[in-house]
Amino acid sequence: MCGICCTVVLTGIGADEQLAGYSRHRARFQAHGLEGLNKEIEMELGRISSRNLGRDDRVIGDHGKEARFPFLDENVVSFLNSLPIWEKANLTLPRGIGEKLILRLAAIELGLTSSALLPKRAMQFGSRIVKMEKNNEKGSDKCGRLQVISSENLSIEKEITV
Repeated sequence: MCGICCTVVLTGIGADEQLAGYSRHRARFQAHGLEGLNKEIEMELGRISSRNLGRDDRVIGDHGKEARFPFLDENVVSFLNSLPIWEKANLTLPRGIGEKLILRLAAIELGLTSSALLPKRAMQFGSRIVKMEKNNEKGSDKCGRLQVISSENLSIEKEITV
């Protein structure tokens, strides 16, 4: 998975959800202002465990690693929730600057300026793997190219090459 002998990996899950890191946050802000953005972020955080954590933990565990989620640490979540949204993000600024602003400013303070000013690119988009799939497929959907094959009470899912 990471090419290094480690047993624990740190993930960034929770940062986008709490700090307006998704493009849908910018769209919500443009349509409904800060109040709409706050509601969207509250909804994101409320469903993160059912949408992401189990799946991510299983994938990481399948590679013999344990995941840690520092942005979902109780103290981090409490701290971020104590801040007004405009201290965490400023979506009037261009993409790659305004979202997750508090993290970008911290990165600049640490001398990571070039990284701090890059726009977000999700792994599936950065790797271009998403272009290999059908446009109507979502990562959370069961792939239509899978079929269940039963053999002596053993069910195996096998990918059908098309």
